[in-house]
Amino acid sequence: MTQVARRIDSHQHFWRLARNDYGWLTPELTTLYRDFQPEHLAPLLSAANIDATVLVQAAPTVEETTYLLSLAGERDFIAGVVGWVDMTGGHEAVATLTRLAQNPKFRGIRPMIQDIEDPEWMLNKRLAPVFEALIEQDLCFDALIRPEHLPCLLELLRRYPALKTVIDHGAKPRIARAEWEPWAEDMARIASSAAVCCKLSGLITEAAPEQTDADIRPYFDHLLRLFGAGRLLWGSDWPVLNLAGDYASWHKTCRQWTAELSAAEQRAIFGDNAIRFYGLKVGRGDPELQPPPSFRRRPESSGLFNPFPHSGNDHHGKAAQSVTRKIRQPLTPPALGSLRYSGLQG
Repeated sequence: MTQVARRIDSHQHFWRLARNDYGWLTPELTTLYRDFQPEHLAPLLSAANIDATVLVQAAPTVEETTYLLSLAGERDFIAGVVGWVDMTGGHEAVATLTRLAQNPKFRGIRPMIQDIEDPEWMLNKRLAPVFEALIEQDLCFDALIRPEHLPCLLELLRRYPALKTVIDHGAKPRIARAEWEPWAEDMARIASSAAVCCKLSGLITEAAPEQTDADIRPYFDHLLRLFGAGRLLWGSDWPVLNLAGDYASWHKTCRQWTAELSAAEQRAIFGDNAIRFYGLKVGRGDPELQPPPSFRRRPESSGLFNPFPHSGNDHHGKAAQSVTRKIRQPLTPPALGSLRYSGLQG
């Protein structure tokens, strides 16, 4: 059977300023300080041949999550919503999570860890009921973190090996400062120790205005080498990416940077992985695109969720080996460039 590719943007946002629950969104961010709605994104998706998206929270309120779910109900291209609950709320938070999960497009939560002062917040035992509920209800955890959070994330994944986790934006490496370590080593440790996925998104906004795509590429390639095509999800981070580029250019650049991968590997990164990880209802009627029934732990397993739990199919292992073969040059700390983004603006 001919495989039908379904292209998924695994990370995008909508907001409406009048809601007044976006504390980080101030008039100083002139590029972003306006409404961004589905009608603004739809033509960009069409131009890039993107079939569906995962809509991610941008405010730490349940009300915003409810608003996003209402948008998802109006627009078929929004295949899933990653929302927010107050994880410190114990059983009340679990009740909220359970209520939200009654909507089939609600696929998980994202606490805004990058904005929380305590770097060990995620290890607080008060959060345990919510992590356990995520596992029980087969929901996903988006880790919005920075490099300093990676050791704590590794400990969290050891506590909850069945937690379906994806690292947003490659953990936001400090590209603008040309910092390589400890990000590179900590990401390698997580990739080899836990069944966690990672999003190829948000990298260009971590670079300085004078840097080029050549400064970003080593970080991109490092993620490819570590996670392989089997555990990477492409995302735009629109409209935040407008601070440094535009939708079409970022998508085109990522396609170019993955052009040497096999067709199956490219399908995985640009669509299939998001469908499987989030359990998206995309490609109805095509059995090869239906999400697996669960990422949940099997009794005979080690407790780690398997991004590709098809019997006898080591998709991640083969993809990782293939990517390693194709990225032949050693990955070394990048040097600062002197030009503006080449290929990322237009």
